[in-house]
Amino acid sequence: MNDSKDHRSKVVSLFMILGSLFLCNALIAEFVGVKIFSLESSLGISNLGLNPSGSDVELQFTAGVIIWPIVFILTDVINEYFGVRGVKFLYYLTAGLISYAFLFVFLAIQLSPADWWVVSQADSGLDDMQLAFSKIFGQGLWIIVGSLVAFLIGQLLDAFVFKKIKAVFGNKRIWFRATVSTLVSQLIDSYVVLYIAFVIGANWSMEQLFTIGTVNYIYKVLIAILFIPLLYGFHALIDRYLGKEHATLLRQQALES
Repeated sequence: MNDSKDHRSKVVSLFMILGSLFLCNALIAEFVGVKIFSLESSLGISNLGLNPSGSDVELQFTAGVIIWPIVFILTDVINEYFGVRGVKFLYYLTAGLISYAFLFVFLAIQLSPADWWVVSQADSGLDDMQLAFSKIFGQGLWIIVGSLVAFLIGQLLDAFVFKKIKAVFGNKRIWFRATVSTLVSQLIDSYVVLYIAFVIGANWSMEQLFTIGTVNYIYKVLIAILFIPLLYGFHALIDRYLGKEHATLLRQQALES
């Protein structure tokens, strides 16, 4: 009896830890996603000439891609041990909390700024803090719309594909189902988010959408492949934490659910 209670406690704790990491990473990605950065300039190297549009523009990404691969890994791990139902629960919870956060960001933008605060960074070349605040966080309001739509489609599609492949191969070939599910889901996510957030929200051209969307998609796929050892590391830690027998049972229950 005590062993059973201890196991249930560990399972609940595991879900809370994975869920908290998932929520935290998703929320951070939403807020930093408004920034577009140059890969070559950030690395201090010359232009690699790899821009998909064929132009001489450096490779450009949304800052959110830095952390989204962690979300992909967590999605697959949660799916593995808690099934599509667990992924859906965390998606709806994440969507609700992100919406809640941006509601208060929107309200903060509407507040009348103190006069001294507006010009507080003038010496640094930033003449209007209110305008800067509104432009950065206000643009994030479009990103949340795009992200939630894309996340709904992408993450649930990821979970669905992951489960279908697992039904064929069982607990084997974790790398294969994780990679294929990311390939499918992020093809949608990479373009939907940018279209809603930046074409609609920031008047981007379709060329910009194609260029940055393609670069972001390729990056996500490459990182998903490179992060496969991390995925196996998560599995090893969880199996050790729960015990091999309990972990295998939990994975089987996740598949059947």
